[in-house]
Amino acid sequence: MRKSSLLVVTIAVTAALTLSACGSRGGKSDSGADNAGANNGNGGSTKVVIGIDAPISGSLSALGLGIRNSVELATKQANAKNYVPGVTFSIEAKDDQANPTTGKQNATALVDSKGVVGVVGPLNSSVSLTMQKVFDDAKLAQVSPANTSPDLSLGPDWGSGKFTRQYQSYFRTATTDVVQGKFAAQYLYNDAKKTKVYVIDDKKTYGAGLAAIFADEFKRLGGTVVGTDHINPGDKDFSAIATKVAGAGADSVYYGGEYPDAGPLSDQLKKGGAKVPLFGGDGIYDPEFVKLANGNGEGDLATSVGVPVEELDSAKEFVANYAAAGYKDPYAAYGGYSYDAAWSIIEAVKAAVEHNGGKVPSDLRTKVLTELGKVKFTGVTGPVAFDEYGDTTNKQLTVYSVQSGAWKKVKSGTYSG
Repeated sequence: MRKSSLLVVTIAVTAALTLSACGSRGGKSDSGADNAGANNGNGGSTKVVIGIDAPISGSLSALGLGIRNSVELATKQANAKNYVPGVTFSIEAKDDQANPTTGKQNATALVDSKGVVGVVGPLNSSVSLTMQKVFDDAKLAQVSPANTSPDLSLGPDWGSGKFTRQYQSYFRTATTDVVQGKFAAQYLYNDAKKTKVYVIDDKKTYGAGLAAIFADEFKRLGGTVVGTDHINPGDKDFSAIATKVAGAGADSVYYGGEYPDAGPLSDQLKKGGAKVPLFGGDGIYDPEFVKLANGNGEGDLATSVGVPVEELDSAKEFVANYAAAGYKDPYAAYGGYSYDAAWSIIEAVKAAVEHNGGKVPSDLRTKVLTELGKVKFTGVTGPVAFDEYGDTTNKQLTVYSVQSGAWKKVKSGTYSG
């Protein structure tokens, strides 16, 4: 999961928020956007809320805070431009602490909050599994900036080629593990020239699914999986696994999981004699991984969705505006994708209002869901659009390596199958 250093940009917050939002198609700067109350067609403004669910506290809060802040920034910019005349946007953020049960409770609360017309989140695929039906039953749009499990959009039988979209309310701006796992396997075998990998996962929806997809593709390419194992999230002692990896003759380790466990695992693998690179998905792509590896993460690898935000012309305004807004927490791995997720909801609101003669429809929540699948714009992360399953059409990924104590880009590309 990507966390990037904020650029130091000396721009006044108020000036920054008057810039056109990334992915916007323009919009009049009319007065009256800050007036509260129902839209009566005479300059009044309807308050429209975008919900957020993310781990705002706990071990994954570095990522959750970046999600929350980026969504808030999108709403501020939409308001500053009066992007949807007659509408003032705000946020309602819920903390799931990466807990599926809490996530479901948050989903129910957001459904019951009448002003909420769409939700950005969550971070974790396992949390999303508990939320999808709640949102779908209420016809409330959900756009995740970070979920990568294929099951969420393609159904449980996607591995056999049977794709079934179970929830019409579910969308995401992050690409899936079908793409990420195969991209990682192709890099490790074809580019890094590793042929014997030991595969480990944390048993969770994201980690186990990603590891399985990686292993299948690695074997298809001609590589050998010399061993497999599982850990429990929160485990501290990985010495037994380190001994197994060292004895298996592996030239690499692939880990499906997240950085709180991956960092110590990498550290103990090296200390246990398995001096080989640990490779993981976007769940380990965070500076915290490097810290937790205690200096033993050098040469480790990770994939993350998209291209580094700092390299994209489409993201320059977002980076500048985020810095100018003064958030103390970085936008992290999913800031750009969260902004784009929020902006897709904003675009859907705009379309719903336009198709209702310029007035906010009484059934805005339902109309937003109808319009969301048709949204297309250039966002922070590039072209934003959704396919028939609600998945992003953007298939770009990047491989990173820990070099001199920090993640550095190694290779970016677009997965083509």
